[in-house]
Amino acid sequence: MDDQLTGAVSQLLEQAATRATSAQAAADLQAALQRLRGPLRVAVAGKVKAGKSTLLNALLGEELAPTDAGECTQIVTWYRRGTGRQVVIVPKVGHPMPAVFSLAGALDISLGAHAPADIDRLEVSWPTRRLDDLTIIDTPGIASISSDVSDRTLRVLTPDDDRVPVVDAVLYLLRHTHASDFRFLESFHDDELAHGTPMNAVGVLSRADEIGACRLDAMEVAEQVGIRYQREPRLRRLCPVVVPVAGLLGLAGVTLRESEFSALRVLALADPAEIGELLLTADRLDRRATQVPITELERQHLQVRLGLFGVRLSVELIRDGYAPTAADLSRELMQRSGFDRLQSVLFRQFTQRSNVLKARSALAVLGSVVRAGGCSDADRLTALAEQITSGAHAFEEMRLLDRLRTGRVLLPEPQAEELDRLLGGSGHDAATRLGLPPDPSADQVCAAALETLSRWRSVAEHPLANRGVQAAARGVQRTLEGIVADVRAAAPPG
Repeated sequence: MDDQLTGAVSQLLEQAATRATSAQAAADLQAALQRLRGPLRVAVAGKVKAGKSTLLNALLGEELAPTDAGECTQIVTWYRRGTGRQVVIVPKVGHPMPAVFSLAGALDISLGAHAPADIDRLEVSWPTRRLDDLTIIDTPGIASISSDVSDRTLRVLTPDDDRVPVVDAVLYLLRHTHASDFRFLESFHDDELAHGTPMNAVGVLSRADEIGACRLDAMEVAEQVGIRYQREPRLRRLCPVVVPVAGLLGLAGVTLRESEFSALRVLALADPAEIGELLLTADRLDRRATQVPITELERQHLQVRLGLFGVRLSVELIRDGYAPTAADLSRELMQRSGFDRLQSVLFRQFTQRSNVLKARSALAVLGSVVRAGGCSDADRLTALAEQITSGAHAFEEMRLLDRLRTGRVLLPEPQAEELDRLLGGSGHDAATRLGLPPDPSADQVCAAALETLSRWRSVAEHPLANRGVQAAARGVQRTLEGIVADVRAAAPPG
């Protein structure tokens, strides 16, 4: 179904390009077509020091993004799949040009004669399969001391002057919810096609280990905070999924070295009382004199790589036998950091919906071009675009989810939770929508869909149901009918 949507939008963009009245309009439409056929663009955003670059490095599987306060952290940076390693400077005025860079830990990029304020973005092309389906856009911190730096992020994600956002979805890092977080998320969301919906914003409760004071139960404490945030009505409207993540732990899990495991193993095999004193605070881990055969420099390195919580947890996992090897420790750190869960959420919320999100962005570009007078036969193109948006059930599901989560569809809580799930709020696949275990049989999917369809048909036809509830019930009926049709179409003949 999503492939049909992509095809319909592609054809419309091609028609519009033949009616472009200027070279700029033709270029914008061609770029929209390439964007529709390319990877999903996901921005990583949040306040200064929220842990964006650390999380981005974990997503990339390499320590590429600088985590210090250097010039490059003030510039919007795109990370995309490439056949080789290349960095390009895209200035606000003038032509793109290759940048000189070195890789000593994070990327060290020379801006040459350019000041950060003169650069529109940096484009980093890197040969990694992690960027096959996503182009990740790192943004400067919101609420920076420098308003110019914050404005660069707002310009990318929440542009004005009828310009279309360059991203399809946003991963927003929270620590403690602040007015600036709400302001940003509210500016990213809008009822118009060009802006955000509950389907293209995911919250990350970042540096989650610090919420629980780096104790061994810190992630459990952070999980409870995340649940509280998800239940907060204003935040749920803007960012309904909040995942606690310890970014340093996730990055260490992806990039753990054998030498680091060996150093952690030395700590784990030492006297527990002495190690308990050593790991009491970060300062003690860095500088306290100890009889444990590990240098101060090694301890400081572990602190930088894993943080105090990560070192404490790793020692415990090795000591208790959960991580006898470096590979075992990597897996444990990935799981316990929340990073595995975040990847699963990204797959459900973004990757599975990528065609729909990209189609929304492409139609937004078309609308912007047409409104600016960039195409002849504008009324016909607008009508065709409206026909696609009104006829595509994926868009209708997004609208219904928005109405449900903003309280415009009033249902008892269990029924509202089921409706949210059926409309794809927790994942796009049939099993997730129907609340079935992973990998159900076709017969199980069909039976569950038909039983659920019968119940929601009754809701739609109930004489006392208000108009909003009836519309939502009819929408979910169409979803369920589509699931049944897909199952039957895939069944072998006979």
